[in-house]
Amino acid sequence: MKFFSVRTKLIFILSLILLSGFFITNLISYKASRESLRASIIDSSLPLARDNIYSEILRDLARPIFVSSLMANDTFLKDWVLEGEKNPDLVLKYLREIQERYGFFSSFFVSDKTGYYYHFEGVLKQIRPEDDHDVWYYRFKRLNAEYDLDVDTNEAAKNHLTIFINHRLTGYGEQFLGAVGVGLDFDRIANLLDLYREKYGRNIYMADANGVIQIHENKIHVDNTSLQEIPGLAGIADQILAAKTAPTFFEYDNGTANILLTSRYIKELGWYLLVEQDETLALKSIQNTFVQNFLLSLLITSATLVFAVLVINYFQKQLEVMATTDKLTKAYNRREFEHRFNFHTQNNIRKTADISLILFDIDHLKTINDTHGHLFGDRVIQTIAAIAADTIREGDMLVRWGGDEFVLLIFSDTDQAERIAGRLTEAVFSHDFYNGKPGEDQQTPVSISCGITCYREKDTLEMLIHRADEALYEAKKCGRNCIRTQKEPADNTPMSGKAS
Repeated sequence: MKFFSVRTKLIFILSLILLSGFFITNLISYKASRESLRASIIDSSLPLARDNIYSEILRDLARPIFVSSLMANDTFLKDWVLEGEKNPDLVLKYLREIQERYGFFSSFFVSDKTGYYYHFEGVLKQIRPEDDHDVWYYRFKRLNAEYDLDVDTNEAAKNHLTIFINHRLTGYGEQFLGAVGVGLDFDRIANLLDLYREKYGRNIYMADANGVIQIHENKIHVDNTSLQEIPGLAGIADQILAAKTAPTFFEYDNGTANILLTSRYIKELGWYLLVEQDETLALKSIQNTFVQNFLLSLLITSATLVFAVLVINYFQKQLEVMATTDKLTKAYNRREFEHRFNFHTQNNIRKTADISLILFDIDHLKTINDTHGHLFGDRVIQTIAAIAADTIREGDMLVRWGGDEFVLLIFSDTDQAERIAGRLTEAVFSHDFYNGKPGEDQQTPVSISCGITCYREKDTLEMLIHRADEALYEAKKCGRNCIRTQKEPADNTPMSGKAS
């Protein structure tokens, strides 16, 4: 860092502070928002969506369960079976009326005595244990449950996937007479879950007591995929299936995203409702906000830095001017003159013969101040400094040495310095300092006297100024408004006094 200027270091530190501050602030805000959103999903939105979906599913499935229960307790159906299933048209009419009145996809009765599968459109078949399509019946019979839900293909509807509500039909003495019930179009239930999915923005599916998926937006998984086979779910599947008394919450990684999952056992169906939230997608909006805020912060930081650089440059220039120039005349001050002189002499920037020095002051300035006031005297000093600045060449240096004394550092030999001093003396003497006012003021002319010397090897600034001062003293003795040059070595002992 020692190779960089103070200004560069300041701008770098300011940039680092601003960018670090914005980044840390945004990062803290992002983490707080992330934790808040995550807590909201886990504690509020996900359980609320699960319970709402649970209530709506029960509402949609309660009706067919209730209707199948009514069918199982209908004395007409019981009597018709017990009387030997005479006149099948009666039961077909009964099933058709159920189907039309309630708008179910199917209505059916399977007789345990005859094996006939009665459908609202006719007798579909006679069931047999060796028929793969009929295993559901024998499983249900062995189950000895009042009712059961089963997702299966519907032979009467070209093997369309259907949710069957199977209800046990018993005689008056609890004799098993067969299975009766209705069927719901699986697409209707799947569409219902799709509506829930769009409404709540969650992934929703259902699985049976063994973990086999029964309802899913992707039909490939229905009755073919279990929870134990899904990446990430396999490790918590048993915990999900073991929780039947209260809703549960789980979290797993499916390989591409972190998934928040809540499940609830639906006793009426014997199935599990699973509602998932992709945490990665949920946090995407917060991540986008974080990026936007950081980019905005970067823009603000850049604008601040640009403004800071402009301000720093402005004040640095002001400080440089204040540190190197005289306030009244805008000429360089002693400090800058010493720095420039040492730079050129100690580092051999210029040849010895290429440096000359002109020391001049204003003749009779005390008289001018006493006669016309110090404000006028200051204007005279300012004007002479301006004339000198216009007279010297680019690269030469005008210095206010003190009071009415000025130094011209000329990067040339004494001959060139004399020519410059001559032009300067003439320009000052011919300048109208009184703005053309006639009268007594014109009796106090303004002029300067100049002393010139050249730099010699191993000269110090004090030695050079001493010789120039001696030359200036000679010019004063010769009547002022003239130039004298110290060309030969002289005693460098400071003089006891000088004329004004």
